[in-house]
Amino acid sequence: MTVLIANALILTIDQAMTAHENGWIHIEGGVIAALGSGKPPDLPGAEVIDAGGDLIMPGMVNPHCHMAMTLFRGLGEDVDDRLFRYILPIERKFVTPEMVAVGSRLAALEMILGGVTSVADMYYFEAEVGHVIDQSGMRGVVGQTLADFDPPDHKSFDEGFARTNELVGEFAGHPRVTPSIAPHAPYSTGPAVLKRVAKWSEAHPGVPVQMHLAEMATELDWCARNFGLRPVGFADTTGILKPGLVAAHCRYLDRSEIELLAERGVGVAHNARSNGKAGRGIAPVTALRKAGVPVGIATDGPMSGNTLDLISQFAPVSMFQKTLGGSRRPMPAAEVIRMATIEGARVLGLDEKIGTLEVGKQADLIRIDLSAPRLHPIYDIYSALVFAATPSDVRDVMVSGKWLMRDRQVLTLDRKKVVRDALQVAESFRIEIRAIDAAR
Repeated sequence: MTVLIANALILTIDQAMTAHENGWIHIEGGVIAALGSGKPPDLPGAEVIDAGGDLIMPGMVNPHCHMAMTLFRGLGEDVDDRLFRYILPIERKFVTPEMVAVGSRLAALEMILGGVTSVADMYYFEAEVGHVIDQSGMRGVVGQTLADFDPPDHKSFDEGFARTNELVGEFAGHPRVTPSIAPHAPYSTGPAVLKRVAKWSEAHPGVPVQMHLAEMATELDWCARNFGLRPVGFADTTGILKPGLVAAHCRYLDRSEIELLAERGVGVAHNARSNGKAGRGIAPVTALRKAGVPVGIATDGPMSGNTLDLISQFAPVSMFQKTLGGSRRPMPAAEVIRMATIEGARVLGLDEKIGTLEVGKQADLIRIDLSAPRLHPIYDIYSALVFAATPSDVRDVMVSGKWLMRDRQVLTLDRKKVVRDALQVAESFRIEIRAIDAAR
């Protein structure tokens, strides 16, 4: 399929941050064949789209999510012990392959509507998540979670590793879905399992590892009490800190730990909105990036961060770093957009394929309508995106040259059915919540 998009403002997000005013982009067979400014080439038989001055930029990359947890969004929001009071009991009772598929479809629908084209997920029954990502047309890294708190899809770590092996076998060679192993966190796995994951990873090159790391004060206490170390130092003793590790959160870091993450080639998924909402403070993103650690912008799960579009994360990412630095200068808007695209792709090891609009890369791109009054006047397009744009400004979405959304209509998922199925599951949750509260 040949597509030509013309009359657009094109942000390539390449190394030079090249922008093409009155730009055009030629897509052939799912790959970017050419792009530039001025008069577009004559391409007989191509689908020609006049963008009318709208913005074309790379699709956004969400490097940390729990997609199926859309079904937990807003549940027990102001209850301090909601994890143990509601979430874990409901997960053990209701999380099935079918529920995971329903919640993941709702997440995929939301992300497409918000311009997210790639996502890294870690949860249970991850083969179902992979199937949903495939059906939706998105690109994804799907991680089988390993944990010791009686998760719904494995009762032992041996069973968890077996599930991971099945996941790798099922999606090996898939053009858009990458299988992954996902030890939940240091405190929920322990040193023996993390060492086993590190060894397993050596035997499975190219398979990413995902893990929550240095996220909570209780994690700091656990590592100090049991090993006399901080989380990053403890993780390093297991051999798990190496290229291919996606470390989510990394909120509690000192300078030596930042340097260690850089030395080991670890990527970080930054969850500003989720961290702030939980009162966990501000991650040292500016210091991480200065040290050479790639940092992508992530949503976390919808139970924690509520929204799954990256546009809602942009302003907190910038403002938190400005607050930490006591100045307007930290985290310029253009750097936020880099984090949401090419840097997120680097975190997931996909930067050779996606993250910028350059010849030879996959045609993962979005079109943003610039007509909203709140966007004008535009002195700095990056500032407009970070501080004024909303998810509803995303008009079209493409992955590998295939349209997933046109004129705000998602083409790969049945919107009404997706929402209807999710609300049906939510009703069973409501009944269970009432029973839990009545038993207290």
